[in-house]
Amino acid sequence: MKIRCLILLLVSLVQNGLQGLALGSPATCKKNKLFTAQRVVAWSTPSRVNAFFYESGFAIDADGAFRAYHPSDHLGLDSLAHAGHQGNWWALVTDDGKPSGHPVVQGKTDPAPGYYVSTTALYDSRNPNIRDPHRYVDAAKIPYVVLHPKALKHARLGDFAIVANLKNGRISAAIVADESSADLPVGEGSIALAEKLSIDPSPRHGGQDGAVVYLIFPDSGNGNQRAFKDIVANSTKLFEVWGGMKKLKECLVDE
Repeated sequence: MKIRCLILLLVSLVQNGLQGLALGSPATCKKNKLFTAQRVVAWSTPSRVNAFFYESGFAIDADGAFRAYHPSDHLGLDSLAHAGHQGNWWALVTDDGKPSGHPVVQGKTDPAPGYYVSTTALYDSRNPNIRDPHRYVDAAKIPYVVLHPKALKHARLGDFAIVANLKNGRISAAIVADESSADLPVGEGSIALAEKLSIDPSPRHGGQDGAVVYLIFPDSGNGNQRAFKDIVANSTKLFEVWGGMKKLKECLVDE
């Protein structure tokens, strides 16, 4: 009962935004440059919890959502061009399992008949059916972060994260569920994550320019998909041990 109450409390805190809440009490923030990608600098911070963070914008990722992409482009949540093109479908399941194959369309028993089966880099390894839309992380329901390849040298799929919108004080737990192209701007998350941060969640015209902080906790996950309540409980606990909002604010102060 105590564990259930704690999870409900953590869910409430994250859903409502931890505006101004100071967890932990570090005096200063010591940070070291970890890597730079597309002019965005990621910083590591010595702590009992391994973590790194960066500040950038927020692009919307629809991958994994049941209605992400459709053969009739205007019907999809996102433009089909963001899933690839003939001969190279990087975000869709194909009939031969290769990017060069033909995209698989969901059938009558699937959640969105007529739509393509959209993938995420993180998937349910216990489900061997690559054509099952449930195998992938649903961008419309799960708050997830998309990491640049350089970031995935320090973290891995399935790790937990905290993301904060500095423009409105909203904050959300998240899981690392996808990888971006190396040549794309750094800073991307799912439709569900955008909604929790009060950012326009439309994959076609939404997102935010700047003022979003991504705090990633390397080696914190188990490499698998997680239920929303588990994402909230684990991410929030890690954030608290790391130093919480007080430390995050101190780390964002220009040196």
